[in-house]
Amino acid sequence: MPAPRVPGSDDDRLELPCGETVRPVDLDMGVRDLECDCGDRHAVVVDAHPLSRFVPESVVETLRAAIETADEFEEFGLVHAMGMVTEEFPDAVATEDVSEDGRVGYALLWVCDFDSRRLHEIVVELLVELMEHAASHGDEGTATQFEQQMLEFDVGAFVDAYRRERGFDSEFDTPA
Repeated sequence: MPAPRVPGSDDDRLELPCGETVRPVDLDMGVRDLECDCGDRHAVVVDAHPLSRFVPESVVETLRAAIETADEFEEFGLVHAMGMVTEEFPDAVATEDVSEDGRVGYALLWVCDFDSRRLHEIVVELLVELMEHAASHGDEGTATQFEQQMLEFDVGAFVDAYRRERGFDSEFDTPA
């Protein structure tokens, strides 16, 4: 029989998709990639990160204006985007609610089986799909125009440019 644990105790561990474990208290808000004992790098996201970590603030504002949330969150944000990633890749994302642990500085933690660059591409791809779906519910001309623009959109090139602009070499990046 497992022994009961006190929330925030040092034995709290999150099992990663690769099978390794990590203590959430060891992951601060500036960590974007975890060098894992399995030999891979895993993307790390916490709910305190802004959605503009992945897309420009103007896109975030458009998404927030267009999407009504049906949960406890007032507006569309990072939690929703990570929910989309988790839904798309359920076996590749470990999620932990650490809201009871006052030592960490965040409430939700996601650690992915892929690195932060690949996660960035996935988030952008999912947001584009969401916008395409929304555009398809508008007038036909807008939907067609959006679809044509997306055919020319290179997710990889966008991610590379955005990551350069945001300065992801430092943990102190700022919204673009």
